[in-house]
Amino acid sequence: MALAGTSKVVLGCVAFGIFWVLAVFPTVPFMPVGRTAGSLLGAMLMVLFRVISPEDAYAAIDLPIIGLLFGTMVVSIFLERADMFKYLGNLLSWKSRGSKDLLFRVCIVSAIASALFTNDTCCVVLTEFILKVARQNNLPPQPFLLALATSSNIGSAATPIGNPQNLVIAVESGISFGQFLLGVFPAMIVGVLTNAAILLCYFWKYLSVEKDQEGGQPAGPEVVADDEVTSHRFTPARMSHVSSLNPDDMDCISEPIIRSNSVRSTSANENLRSRSVNSEADIQLAIKSLRASSMSHEMVEVSTVTDRRDEGASSRKFTRTASQQRSVIIEDSPPSPASNGEKEKEDEAAEKRWRVFVWKTAVYLITLGMLIALLMGLNMSWTAITAALVLLALDFTDAQACLEKVSYSLLIFFCGMFITVDGFNKTGIPNTLWELVEPYSRIDSAKGVALLAVVILILSNVASNVPTVLLLGTRVAASAAAISHDSERKAWLILAWVSTVAGNLTLLGSAANLIVCEQARRAQFFGYNLSFWSHLRFGVPSTIVVTAIGLLIVTSY
Repeated sequence: MALAGTSKVVLGCVAFGIFWVLAVFPTVPFMPVGRTAGSLLGAMLMVLFRVISPEDAYAAIDLPIIGLLFGTMVVSIFLERADMFKYLGNLLSWKSRGSKDLLFRVCIVSAIASALFTNDTCCVVLTEFILKVARQNNLPPQPFLLALATSSNIGSAATPIGNPQNLVIAVESGISFGQFLLGVFPAMIVGVLTNAAILLCYFWKYLSVEKDQEGGQPAGPEVVADDEVTSHRFTPARMSHVSSLNPDDMDCISEPIIRSNSVRSTSANENLRSRSVNSEADIQLAIKSLRASSMSHEMVEVSTVTDRRDEGASSRKFTRTASQQRSVIIEDSPPSPASNGEKEKEDEAAEKRWRVFVWKTAVYLITLGMLIALLMGLNMSWTAITAALVLLALDFTDAQACLEKVSYSLLIFFCGMFITVDGFNKTGIPNTLWELVEPYSRIDSAKGVALLAVVILILSNVASNVPTVLLLGTRVAASAAAISHDSERKAWLILAWVSTVAGNLTLLGSAANLIVCEQARRAQFFGYNLSFWSHLRFGVPSTIVVTAIGLLIVTSY
């Protein structure tokens, strides 16, 4: 495709430049409107400048990707309601063996969770919990926040539903869920382990500092109480039950029934209260007198019970001790209204717990069924939408509360981005630049794969990973298709791997990085500011090493 007219090229670059600035820096001083408004503004300018027609703008919106995003969002919302992420959080602190073990767990758990529930969702849910755990153990938060952000990005590369750019690649390439998983999953596992090893080496000195054993945890803002960590895990409140009473307690309850005992015990207690006990001898004397008064009434009492047989009445005598009388009174007395009410509350609570258990089980089974359907090669968009609608119907409540949690701003952002990127493609600039690089970036040679990876890596951090996939996807695939059909699929997988891992290079390279940074900064009482340079110092070596190792595995598939 040749370059368009000069006016179209200039106006298209202006519209795309405004979109890029607002997408990468959503709070710029001259126009702090955010990413979503910036995306719509770029799309509107493309239409107003006549770079793209209104009809082509509507056609540029990829509805299968929007549907797949919507379905996975709804499923993630139900999984969060079903305490899936609480259980993931519990895995981080369950029988932890120290700071290094905790860091390794953060890497593994966040990677697996991101592959199944998208990296952005994982970072939103786990950032504050991980920050609290680090503070509670008096550990530096930086390595754990970097572990969450980088491992989430690497883990999300394994599946088509792990991140937005993979959704685009899966829909555009037609690669099935199973083929995608087989092609990238081994690289993801090795990449996560490599990233964890780099983290441990980089922060070994900080993680080796032991807590002060003598003084306990030092006071100050660095420490978070244990109950705060527990409360963030959304531990369900337990129903309060009546504690079992021992025999002495039962005697105390039934004591007022025996009048003679109650009178004397009361008088003894009053005498005890009236006295001024000033020494240990007075206390012992008072206790002895109270025991003596209670023991004196453990005598045999004679009771007369009228035994009516036939029409006559005869009386017989039997003996019971006072404790036996108390047990008879307790057993024969009708249940009090208070005990009936407590039993009803316990039954109601048990029924509620059972309903919650059944509902959670259904959510997990439906999610598992969605993953199986994706592995079977069914249409990914309609599979995710179907699972979302089944969950909404299963909830038996108004779906408005659940649908309000869907990130419609992200869906609108994608719509505007599709229009903006398609308009920029019509200027002919991306195609012209690719023609200059394409002869040297063929994937049938190691140098070509390396050059292609560098182009994707740089462009993903300059123009963001999703626009990079939209700009380069079809061109890279077409170049690889000239070699072989298998090369075309391999090119798509290389694009998925490199564009995703490239997000670890800088703080602005991935939305997951920004989510971790903002969530940590805004955390109350235990906030932490993850700076751009602190992320860059670790991100550059980690991204280069992980990308290179992953490319060796993906290209060998």
